[in-house]
Amino acid sequence: MATKEETLAAERRKKSILSVVLSIVCIIWCLPVVAVIINSFKANTYVKTETFALPSEQSFVGFDNFTKGMTFGNYPFLNSVTYSVVITVLSVALILIFCSMAAWYIARVDSLFCKIIYFLCIFSMVVPFQMVMFTLSKTADQLSLNTPWTIPIVYLGFGAGLAIFMFVGFVKSIPLEIEEAAAIDGCGPVRTFFSVVLPMLKPTLISVGILEIMWVWNDYLLPVLVLDINEFRTIPIHIQYLKGSYGTVDLGATMALILMAIIPVVVFYLACQKHIIKGVAAGAVKG
Repeated sequence: MATKEETLAAERRKKSILSVVLSIVCIIWCLPVVAVIINSFKANTYVKTETFALPSEQSFVGFDNFTKGMTFGNYPFLNSVTYSVVITVLSVALILIFCSMAAWYIARVDSLFCKIIYFLCIFSMVVPFQMVMFTLSKTADQLSLNTPWTIPIVYLGFGAGLAIFMFVGFVKSIPLEIEEAAAIDGCGPVRTFFSVVLPMLKPTLISVGILEIMWVWNDYLLPVLVLDINEFRTIPIHIQYLKGSYGTVDLGATMALILMAIIPVVVFYLACQKHIIKGVAAGAVKG
């Protein structure tokens, strides 16, 4: 029979092996980002021939790729940044407000209707976007949802599944007595939600917000299908149009703009990553 020291030694070996394996996986996952950073400072020719090599005296072009990417074509890059920010902020705000309210109602009202709505939201998470994209594009045009100020309504529909799933799990973990005490003090449903429930939803609000921001900011397919890309281009669409004659692509400028696009999301994620685990764990207290 193994002694206590032998058992501890075996556990340490397992943890060491697991740490090595996860470190290797982490390095593999980080390689594309490293490649983007390296190639964003190299000339286009060297990006194609020396993809994973560090910039040399011959290949290093400084910030020329960034300047070239932002001034390429007739469409201002600043407009693309503005549209991406507007769409992301409005979409995430709608998702957080409306989905948290819907989740609170679903969690507190025990009716067949609420159960059906909840399971429909869960079902929407497994429906591939490709199944509805053409019908969605036509419907968005008919309802005039094809502008940066109205497309957040479309994002609200697609983002509701995950948001409601996480919010419902968290609301069920909130003691009902807190809301009953607020009702006794004279709070109506609206005031109870915004004054009592919403502040307690902060961990899940941050978690859902981070996940939805990363999705909306980097999304390419939905804007390109719904928006008029000649008038409204988000950053992913702008990057896609970095093409010259005969379909040639300036990979150096493309890498530079990709790097500029991922930096805000990465910084935001690193600043708020601790809240993701808290929100997920809090929403999993009760099913």
